[in-house]
Amino acid sequence: MEFSQLSSELLRLPLEFRLYLPPCYDQQPERSYPVLYLIHGQSYNDDQWDRLEADESADALISAQEVDPFIIVMPRDRVWTQPKEDMFGQAIIDLLIPWVDEHYRTLPDRNHRAIGGLSRGAAWAVHLGITNWQSFGVIGAHSLPIFSSDTPFMRKWLEAIPPESMPRIYLDIAEKDRWIQIAAWFENLLTEEDIPHVWHLYPGYHEEAYWQAHVEEYLRWYAQGW
Repeated sequence: MEFSQLSSELLRLPLEFRLYLPPCYDQQPERSYPVLYLIHGQSYNDDQWDRLEADESADALISAQEVDPFIIVMPRDRVWTQPKEDMFGQAIIDLLIPWVDEHYRTLPDRNHRAIGGLSRGAAWAVHLGITNWQSFGVIGAHSLPIFSSDTPFMRKWLEAIPPESMPRIYLDIAEKDRWIQIAAWFENLLTEEDIPHVWHLYPGYHEEAYWQAHVEEYLRWYAQGW
């Protein structure tokens, strides 16, 4: 796992992030890789997905040749406000993605770039994946609470995406999750708009034990189109 940070006028403090490289990265210098951006939940930081063993799960799946290798980037969100007040999302689009594509051997197109998150990170994944659909071909939202400032515009944003360019979308949430109503609202909206998506309702709560139990499933799904 590599650690780095980038400074930007968009943010008061540097944008910190962790970066996972697949086991074959150094051994295959001519190969380029898809990238998965994973965002943590509120009150946590960029170590959350690391603590949930996303890197160990990726290593195991890649080493067993069950998925093709990919890079994971885990940025840190420091502010718990709506997207208009929190420039974290804009920093991902304007700063982090170009930097990663410049400094690592990535496949720098939307078909090989995914964004996902859990809890508040899921809200970011949906917000960025839909409003910047030109940048992401895959959206994963785990235990999703939609940003309140996004809900009035969500249908319009979805309708603005050309059907042939609609990202692959994955939603899952625990049956006893406090955000289940808003996640179900978004799933119903996708159904009403006839937008293909995956929807899972599992036993559990809004907690790390739930997400860790499903990390391998998440990674398999992100990688299946690559």
